[in-house]
Amino acid sequence: MGRRLTLRRRIALAYSALGFVLSLLFALASIYLSEDYEEIIVNEILLGQAQDYAQRLREQPDLMLPRSHRLSGYLRRPDGSGYVPPDVADLPPGIHDVEDAADPGKHAGVFDTDAGRLTFIIDLNSIVALERYLLWFTLAVIVLGTAAGGWVGWLLAGRTIHPVRRLAAAVDALPSRPQATQLAQLVGDDELGRVARAIDAYQSRLVDADAAERAFFADASHELRTPIAVVQGAAEVLLDEAGVHPAQRRRLARLERGMHELTDLINVLLGLARRSAYCPDSVDARTLLEESAASLASALEPGLLRVDIDAAGSLCVPRTETVLALRGILRRLLPPGAVGAVRLRAYGERIELSYSAPSAARGSDATRSDRHLGLTLIGRFAQHLGWRLDEESAGIDERRIVVSLPAAQTAATIS
Repeated sequence: MGRRLTLRRRIALAYSALGFVLSLLFALASIYLSEDYEEIIVNEILLGQAQDYAQRLREQPDLMLPRSHRLSGYLRRPDGSGYVPPDVADLPPGIHDVEDAADPGKHAGVFDTDAGRLTFIIDLNSIVALERYLLWFTLAVIVLGTAAGGWVGWLLAGRTIHPVRRLAAAVDALPSRPQATQLAQLVGDDELGRVARAIDAYQSRLVDADAAERAFFADASHELRTPIAVVQGAAEVLLDEAGVHPAQRRRLARLERGMHELTDLINVLLGLARRSAYCPDSVDARTLLEESAASLASALEPGLLRVDIDAAGSLCVPRTETVLALRGILRRLLPPGAVGAVRLRAYGERIELSYSAPSAARGSDATRSDRHLGLTLIGRFAQHLGWRLDEESAGIDERRIVVSLPAAQTAATIS
């Protein structure tokens, strides 16, 4: 299917069609009037000449009839005498167009009078030439009228659709989150204004629906966190008991880690669902990375994983959400039962998270099915924060994920 014409071009084409129709009607009217004018001239001249010479022939029977290149008169007397050209000799009384290819403007008038049959021949080739000129002139009028109509239509269409473009630009500038609009103030109180008012009303309904959705997620967040907090609290109490068997303690620690991860995922899910807008604050970069890696120490056996943090200065980010996202990224960076070293670096507009395993542990490095972050909740949450995640290959025994922060959110200085 071909590309459809723009509204402005369609209006210009409509004006061009209107100009063509009006020019064509003008041309047809001009041609009709010229033909009618020629007929009136021929009738009046020939009839006037016949009446005049019939009157004069009564008084002067031997009167000479006119003979010129414009008008010629002939008389056929009742006794049959008198010369009449053969091509008009047999014409009945009346006004006639003489068919002569060499002389297309010839007309003949035949009149019966008391002196005999008068025949006048008039040559109007100059009028025929004028008609040809008028024909070319009307063709030029049609072409110019069509072009002028299209040009005027193009100019008027630009002014006509300017409010439409302004309204479209205002709609394009609307954010993805619902907000109340006053688009009707940009246009007049006409059909376009009705469209703008409909958009304003629709945006108002979206704002109300968004408020109801936010209220729902707030209630759901509270109701979901309550049972999780109960289970998490019970696991912590059991872990604090001194007589717990080591195997049982490992199971309880695993349960506690799962509840922490579930809490983080619920927070991420609710943050995405509510499309929350976060306000960045200036946060010490080292403190931020330490908080993000704090859960790693409790997740593994002591001494199995070494955490190195290299950061200085500050980052302008939403603190709670950044820690939440970095914790999720670290969980997917590390394989189950990770052994080796984790390094967290913050420099410029980048946060670098890398994991390296010792050679002896490579063969046992189980691969998680959700380690690729693009379509995970954490990956989507990072995109919601304006981050870009890139996984870089740093060798067989090392994996690295680089977080690129928005320029407006970074104020880190590395010493």
